[in-house]
Amino acid sequence: MDMKKRRDMQLAYISDEAVMEEQRIGRKILQKLNFADRSDFDGIAEIVKELLGKSEGAWINPPFYCDYGSHIEVGKNFFANYNCTIIDVAKVKIGDNCQMAPNVSIYTAGHPIYPDTRNSAFEYGKEVTIGDNVWLGGNTVVCPGVHIGDNVVIGAGSVVTKDIPDWSIAAGNPCRVIRKITDEDRRKLFHNEEIDDEAWDMICAQAEK
Repeated sequence: MDMKKRRDMQLAYISDEAVMEEQRIGRKILQKLNFADRSDFDGIAEIVKELLGKSEGAWINPPFYCDYGSHIEVGKNFFANYNCTIIDVAKVKIGDNCQMAPNVSIYTAGHPIYPDTRNSAFEYGKEVTIGDNVWLGGNTVVCPGVHIGDNVVIGAGSVVTKDIPDWSIAAGNPCRVIRKITDEDRRKLFHNEEIDDEAWDMICAQAEK
């Protein structure tokens, strides 16, 4: 079995010449993205579509880093802020309306823990999935194999090592669920501060469309 097939089956594999050739394609697109005119919004959007393939309304504020790009699947209205990193050895599947704050890192890659085994150059990738309507706070790290549910907020600086269920606020190192998100949160802006009437009317009008 060749190394690309082993990688895609989430088995131990080595980054041989064929694997690195796939990475080379992604890195050429990243070069364009990360050195683009930051005020050329239309141009950046086109490069993002080239990098991620099928996407609708995806936006990435460069710089951005990944291994392939083609292993990242995003839903509608994906947004990644400055200096995000997705090590997409395995698939990274992200749902609709997801937001990533600055310095978020998603890792699918890993290495054996025993030194001799690790020094063999074999590594692995384990898929990460993120549901719809998820917000990852700044400097969040998502580790290999993690599944984050729908309607989740991850607090800044968290290290997500285990699955997070739907409708949760979670934070910490390691990241743990703090509480559920409920209807009482619907009008909240910051801590216990509520959204002002003018903005709330606009939000309600959007919801009725």
